[in-house]
Amino acid sequence: MKLGFLSAAMLFVASNAMAQHAHMSQTPRETGQSQFAAIAEIVTLLRDDPDTDWAQVDIKALRDHLIDMDNVTTIASVERTVDGMNVRFMVTGDQVVAESIKRMVLAHSPMLQGSSDWTVSAREVEGGASMLVQVGSDEELEQVLGLGFFGLMTIGAHHQRHHFMIAMGRSPH
Repeated sequence: MKLGFLSAAMLFVASNAMAQHAHMSQTPRETGQSQFAAIAEIVTLLRDDPDTDWAQVDIKALRDHLIDMDNVTTIASVERTVDGMNVRFMVTGDQVVAESIKRMVLAHSPMLQGSSDWTVSAREVEGGASMLVQVGSDEELEQVLGLGFFGLMTIGAHHQRHHFMIAMGRSPH
């Protein structure tokens, strides 16, 4: 009886230790902060591609773009005005953020227009940029108002390809 109990106890301890070891051998998937994760993803793709032209790779340019995205998303101030079927977003910030706003809004507006049925224009203003979205129906107006500036900035499945092109030293626009 003692031998059976001892065998069972040893089997339990061994299987428990193996389960803990198996659990500990798993590696996390998240690479950390989102900018670091985006860079890590691109670096993996570049390293996996035997045709990567390393002389053209520019990860710093990708990092700079990701900083612009972060500045606009987390620091910029947005004021919205509606005039009939026109929605204007005034996006402003301090000097550093204003430069990020100009780069992001002026570059994304044509992408937004190409990904929608709306007329979209942007221009530099003091402290940032202005983006005008002209829609053709009440339903479209509701969508633009619901999405707001930040939702509109995500439209168009070009971001991942855009980041890859920047990292490869190519013009994304």
